[in-house]
Amino acid sequence: MTRVPLRLLGVSGVAILASLAPVHAQQATVLDKIVIEGQAGERTGDRSAAVGKVKGVVAKATTTGSKTATDIKDIPQSVSVIGREEIDEQGAQKADEALRYTAGVFAQPFGPDSDTNWMFIRGFQATATGTYMDGLQLFSHAFGGFYVDPFSLERIEVLKGPASVLYGGSNPGGVINYVSKRPDFETRRYVETGINDAGNAYLGVDLGGISDNKVLSYRVLGKVAGGNTYSDLQDGWRGFISPSLTWKPDEQTSLTILANYSHIDENHNGGSFLPYEGTVVDRIVGGINHGRIPRDANYTEPDVDTYQRRQGSLGYEFEHTFDSDWTIRSNARFGAANVREISIYPNGWAGPTTLDRINFGHDSDVTTFLLDNQVEGKFDTGGIEHRLLAGIDYKFYNIDQVQSSALFGTTPPIDAFNPVYGVPLTPRVSYLNQDLSQQQLGLYVQDQLRFGGGWIATLNGRYDRGWLSVHDRPNFYQPTLDATQKRSDGSFSGRAGLAYEFDNGLTPYASVATFFNPLIGTNASGKLFEPEDGIQYEAGIKYAPSFVDGLFTLSVFDLTRRNVQSNLTPFTYVQTGELRSRGVELEGKVNVTEDLKVTAALTAYNIEVTKDEDKTIIGKRPFIVPEVMASAKADYTFRGDWYDGISVGGGLRYVGSSWADNQNTLKVPAATLVDLKLGYEKDNWGIDLNVTNVFDKAYAASCQGALVCSYGEGRAFKLKAHTSW
Repeated sequence: MTRVPLRLLGVSGVAILASLAPVHAQQATVLDKIVIEGQAGERTGDRSAAVGKVKGVVAKATTTGSKTATDIKDIPQSVSVIGREEIDEQGAQKADEALRYTAGVFAQPFGPDSDTNWMFIRGFQATATGTYMDGLQLFSHAFGGFYVDPFSLERIEVLKGPASVLYGGSNPGGVINYVSKRPDFETRRYVETGINDAGNAYLGVDLGGISDNKVLSYRVLGKVAGGNTYSDLQDGWRGFISPSLTWKPDEQTSLTILANYSHIDENHNGGSFLPYEGTVVDRIVGGINHGRIPRDANYTEPDVDTYQRRQGSLGYEFEHTFDSDWTIRSNARFGAANVREISIYPNGWAGPTTLDRINFGHDSDVTTFLLDNQVEGKFDTGGIEHRLLAGIDYKFYNIDQVQSSALFGTTPPIDAFNPVYGVPLTPRVSYLNQDLSQQQLGLYVQDQLRFGGGWIATLNGRYDRGWLSVHDRPNFYQPTLDATQKRSDGSFSGRAGLAYEFDNGLTPYASVATFFNPLIGTNASGKLFEPEDGIQYEAGIKYAPSFVDGLFTLSVFDLTRRNVQSNLTPFTYVQTGELRSRGVELEGKVNVTEDLKVTAALTAYNIEVTKDEDKTIIGKRPFIVPEVMASAKADYTFRGDWYDGISVGGGLRYVGSSWADNQNTLKVPAATLVDLKLGYEKDNWGIDLNVTNVFDKAYAASCQGALVCSYGEGRAFKLKAHTSW
């Protein structure tokens, strides 16, 4: 396994200290610190407000779109924030469930997958390269990634569009940043328990305290869950514990330690890897209509199937502000995971009513290290107010993996409508035995300029250098294989944005951003892929009215993604593909009153293949992603006599039609879904009932080809009780 080059970490620290030297050498020109009263620390740099609790459904500031604590309406890209209250109101037990009402995000494309949070942003998959935790990437490759339970989160933030200027290589459609709950120098005792109608129950605790001298604050989060699920044969348990500690000796210095250990041990759920015929349309053979495959069916082998995950992480966040109003930060996280999986899943029809199957397994060990050092300061030049950010960050990812499957055609088929389990299986053999490492070192600078009584300009520049090393070792098919390939690439990325903040709360903006995204794999010549790259143009209006606590966003964009993998054969690729995603997104979030909260979203895309080796798909829409999505939800709490504390809520989700194939011959129909919530809260306790997909609409969430369709989540009742003291 490749080691983290510690010399690079030393370089990072030296660079930050060097960047501070001019600050102390120019004390004569330092301006007095100006504290401006405003929303969520917009101009004060109050990071605690930008990562802390969201009031109702309306967040004011974020760090995700600029790495500085910035008002959302001042960021020249569309940003959505889902706070703790909104997560709870939806009854979300997975992070992707919490994003179902967010503009620009297609969540749960493969149904309610129990071990992965799946999300697409602006048409592109964000699960592997577009997911972050507290500003540091949760990169995954193959089956080596990290699972995040939403109970540990204070908020989920979505930056739409390219983010390479801030984070280096990442998903071109945007990034999702999970923001952890952390010590807040308050005493808290919170317990939550719940159960759903499938019989899966959980218990969660959130405990916090503060030392007598108010210098130390701690927080401990934990959750354990287990039982049956909505899929046949799936059961198991999972849990996590996340302790954290903050040391704050004064208002200028803070150090937070964040740790986590998570464990999952369960059988797989069904509802995925199903053929188009039998899920989207009836299975008809020889004039006989066999209907649809049952949504709760599971075609694995219960005595063999297993999913085991053990993962842990340890990190820190350090910040110190000097009297000159310059701040240094250092954030880091080490993570490790072992994921072991055996699954027997469908692979198309083998007969009129029988499904072919694949016996698959893998054992993946992952190690990651991430570091981000920053310096931030404010100064004026003439009539221009500058907020300068400079930094150096480093990413290291290693996966040691073995993947295996039974020899082709040797796994016994199973009847889709009357499955019989327990048949002997042919042993699996390895086809991949690999040690892979990816590193990335980035230097970046950002200047947020204010001038002319309302103009806001955001300028970003960044250079990254990446290193990829792949060592392929012996496997069943190549018993003497011992080959290593290495590749190094450098890339510049930039962003320029301009906005004008009117006194009435309107802020129109426009921006252009370039990006890159490193790819792992080999082309038809056996050489490692070059990174993808591209450009996005975006314009929009953000509105934060003074007469109501709300935020409205309208954005239009044109995003081009180049160097996309293009198939020569099913297992041979070249980099001649290009995709273009254009669209409009509207989102509104309003705390109408303290007791009435409303959100609405509309997404309309035009996504097409503009270049490809397969000329038949040029001009066609890629599979999986719908081009139109819309949603609205509201939550109201009654106040008065006997009904005081009763809350009712409801939501409507429209998921537009998509294609099951890139040739656009097999359509997946649209679906309209209804969610409801009923709750009651009094003093320090409460109870909530959430019902998703109230009318139990049977629909396919998406298809990734004619053999890989997934059912969307059916009706689910989720009951929760909570208390605090």
